[in-house]
Amino acid sequence: MNDVVGGGVAGYRAPTLTDVAKLAGVSTMTVSRVINGHAKVAAETRERVMVAMDSLDYRPNMMARGLASGRSRSIGVLTVDTTLYGPRAALRGIESAARDRGYSVTIAHLSDPDRTAVSQGANLLRSRSSDGVILLQPLISEVPRNGADPADLPPMVAIHAGTPGDYPVVSVDQRLGAKLATDHLLALGHKTVWHIAGPSLWYEGVERVVGWQEALTAAGAEVPPLVHGDWSAASGYAAAMEVLQQPGVTAIFVANDSMALGTLRAMHELGLRCPEDVSLVGFDDYPEAEFFSPGLTTIRQDFDEIGQRSVELLLQIIEDGASRTQHLVLPPELIVRASTAPPKA
Repeated sequence: MNDVVGGGVAGYRAPTLTDVAKLAGVSTMTVSRVINGHAKVAAETRERVMVAMDSLDYRPNMMARGLASGRSRSIGVLTVDTTLYGPRAALRGIESAARDRGYSVTIAHLSDPDRTAVSQGANLLRSRSSDGVILLQPLISEVPRNGADPADLPPMVAIHAGTPGDYPVVSVDQRLGAKLATDHLLALGHKTVWHIAGPSLWYEGVERVVGWQEALTAAGAEVPPLVHGDWSAASGYAAAMEVLQQPGVTAIFVANDSMALGTLRAMHELGLRCPEDVSLVGFDDYPEAEFFSPGLTTIRQDFDEIGQRSVELLLQIIEDGASRTQHLVLPPELIVRASTAPPKA
């Protein structure tokens, strides 16, 4: 790799677009089209150009590209909390997809989840030269009457949005995921399923409660009282200690894998075996979930795809003027591992 620091390296000349074109045997216009992701380039030609760029260690001048296109090739992400697995994993997917399309990512954090704060945050990112914004804000909030006109906002796409808005949303079907978890346990022969829910102000938490209730009602099963956690393992532990004191508990659906880990700890301390005494299902499919003891049955959300689709939708608006009203719902997947089994006879 050719790195130039300070005043540069004597005798070094950075490769140019003309150098790439000459090595690839194409015109400079074709190289420019490949760099800018133009669709009308043959796959074989695109590959030759990419190989030539790699061979020369050519780095496109992003500032020049931005000036030529009138765009900065930067995406803003507006979020409330990247310490939790879901937002953190979605952000990783966004960054990966943006990088593949030649865009950088700027992150700003919301102190408040309401629509006024969202508008202010989006326009702050626009002032920092973001071409568009991905809203990663799953908290449910009231929409104030003085919410901004959508026409005053930069292009925006939301992920699992808890705040209503006139912009596309990319989400995983949370209700379906909760139904898959609950139905799986009922199909194993459990008479009912207890639920340790997420916070009541989180979109995902509320939707998972609804899916759990609908699955139990459809099966004619009793709907036990809810117990809430805050997504942390510690809160899952405390909630499980409460649930496991109830008679006849044989199956628990927990709203995320971190709280499921706390539930396993509570079961261990109470001398209960999983799944022999109590079956357990989580949600999210943490990378570590298969290494729990036992391996955790859970609902997988494909956060890489969420990031990819949100970036694609946003760039369709930025680059192609696509509609701002599209909503995309992705299916969850039940991952069956060793933490679930039929109840004891």
